[in-house]
Amino acid sequence: MNMQDIYTIEQGSESELDHYAAIQRAINSGHAWSFQGSYGRAMMDAISAGLCMLGKERARDYWGNTIPSRYDVKEGTKGSRDFVAARNGEDWAEEMENA
Repeated sequence: MNMQDIYTIEQGSESELDHYAAIQRAINSGHAWSFQGSYGRAMMDAISAGLCMLGKERARDYWGNTIPSRYDVKEGTKGSRDFVAARNGEDWAEEMENA
């Protein structure tokens, strides 16, 4: 996650793929869970919609709650790679996996 990702998350992007790739990188970083509430909501909304998956490693939010990794959740459930592939296709899941 870098400053461009922060700008993309806050301001949006003409490309839906670029927007959600920035959110995926924020999720992957683990640090963004402790940012202002709008980041957590954007990340959770993207995960719930199957547009992004959980990170590769567990993270902690501002209050110290554990955010599971994509490997901690059951395959096919929210946050898993399979959920993203089922909702938005294999190509999209691959893009998010490599973001």
